Amino acid sequence: MVKKMTENAARDADKEKLSRRKMALGRNWDAWPDYEAAEAGLHDYWYPVLWGRKVKKKPVAVRLCGKNLFVMRDQDGNIRALHDRCPHRGVKISLGKQWWPGTISCPYHGWTFDLKTGDVAAVITDGPDSRICGNAAVQTYPARERHGLIWIYMGLGKPHALEDQLPEELINPPKYALGGRIEDRSGNWRFYAENGFDEGHAKYLHRTSIWRIFKVMPTWNKIHIKKQGRWLYRVEDERYWEAEFPGVGKWTNKRWWKIMPKHKQGKFLGNTGGAKRNNPYIESRNFPGFASLSMPGVLRIVYPSFIHYEFYVPIDANHTKYVGLMFQFKGGLSKWLFYLWYLGGIRWMFHGNFSGQDHWMVAETNAPPERLYRPDVSLMEWRKLFSQPHPIRGDELDDDNPEQPVRVLSGGEKP
Repeated sequence: MVKKMTENAARDADKEKLSRRKMALGRNWDAWPDYEAAEAGLHDYWYPVLWGRKVKKKPVAVRLCGKNLFVMRDQDGNIRALHDRCPHRGVKISLGKQWWPGTISCPYHGWTFDLKTGDVAAVITDGPDSRICGNAAVQTYPARERHGLIWIYMGLGKPHALEDQLPEELINPPKYALGGRIEDRSGNWRFYAENGFDEGHAKYLHRTSIWRIFKVMPTWNKIHIKKQGRWLYRVEDERYWEAEFPGVGKWTNKRWWKIMPKHKQGKFLGNTGGAKRNNPYIESRNFPGFASLSMPGVLRIVYPSFIHYEFYVPIDANHTKYVGLMFQFKGGLSKWLFYLWYLGGIRWMFHGNFSGQDHWMVAETNAPPERLYRPDVSLMEWRKLFSQPHPIRGDELDDDNPEQPVRVLSGGEKP
């Protein structure tokens, strides 16, 4: 009798232990300290922030990596980016006006800054002999214009070339058409990157999107992550269109109105199937997988006739600038047909409804703690990158600032 009671007590203890494990809230980010520290973004990278056509001689305020900046053009049309805080009383310089070419004046007391150097060139309310001139300045940031976008470098010392950071196929591409959307969204930039590269959510969350309403998505699959150069590629090993779940029932994304892809198994471009003919330029790149991710949060999704990019630009720890770009590598009439297709459907179906579902879920994400599962291998490999050397500049130190590491996790500043 005593032995039986002991056995029963042991079984009850095991059941209680198992129950506690099931109900556990999950793990924190102790294994990824650099990832956790990067909530407001990473330094020593170029970030796209605005369409070039929207930047003229009037300053445009931008918040990037927890810092307030402004962007404008000088008298020669060059893009200038400066810290958006007057050192006098902390007023935003972007609220001011340009009275002289190549300068901007604070609206409060007329402190006037040289757009190229950031130095105080004049103080209107202190006269021509102001002692502030040459003794005060605001930080300037390298800025470039590529593919119709304004890019700002957040870092110290001499920046690496923007071309070194662009997706390789965009450095010297053939003729192309470009459609895109830039939008400020709630949620952390790291979660957007993880969501974009996440294998599991697309086939479930996006099954109801207008973009996928007539195409069947797989029910589940098995993947592995391949690192090639500075990119992580999501490579599919097995794909299942439906499944029988023990004790629950059958699940499938098949519906009578949905079209099955041309290729039901094997490698293809896009996440619902291939095409009779792939774009020659895209096919020539020989991407290991159709979904890839690189620092500092650049997603690339390869389709048979276009490539879609998402840049998750950190505004601060709680907000992200979504930059979605769709490139079709064609010229002539095909280029203009793409613009009609984009404006008539893609912009609101893909960059609107489809991407809006991602925004919805990222804004609702509350981690850590978290309990990861098998498809999260993509997420874990991404987090490992934060503790590795800078993918472009390595661990070298800048010649002009030998005490400053090239790769610096950003902090923040008061709004």
